[in-house]
Amino acid sequence: MRVVIQRVTQASVSIDHHEKSSINAGYLILLGICSEDTQEDIEWLVKKIINLRVFDDENGVMNRSIMDVNGEIMVVSQFTLYASYKKGNRPSWFKAAPHEISIPLYNTFCDTLSRSLGKTVKTGEFGAYMKIDLENDGPVTICMDTHHKE
Repeated sequence: MRVVIQRVTQASVSIDHHEKSSINAGYLILLGICSEDTQEDIEWLVKKIINLRVFDDENGVMNRSIMDVNGEIMVVSQFTLYASYKKGNRPSWFKAAPHEISIPLYNTFCDTLSRSLGKTVKTGEFGAYMKIDLENDGPVTICMDTHHKE
């Protein structure tokens, strides 16, 4: 699994000009899933996300987690995180998992993250054409890949 985590002051996702969901301060997470991903990847990633300390403490130091600041999370599926660009200039998506694998893993990831966060994680709509509006805070943007845990 690959994620791009953006610390935001607000974010929303719209489909066909209708807002599907929105959050206030917290994380907008773009999630890419490949065929090799498992429950173990979900558990590792959720633990990292929940404990990631990128929010300022009283001294202005990034030392607080999403739990510490009672933040919100929005997860948007993003198969393009698995773009292959080795040949030519038009990316291919062969590394991204097909729907029969990615949809259940996406749903499990969101459910697991919601339970760990203690509140509902907002989402986009898997496979839909979405417009995302966000205000990046910092900006703070972190990329993680469960197949490269260093």
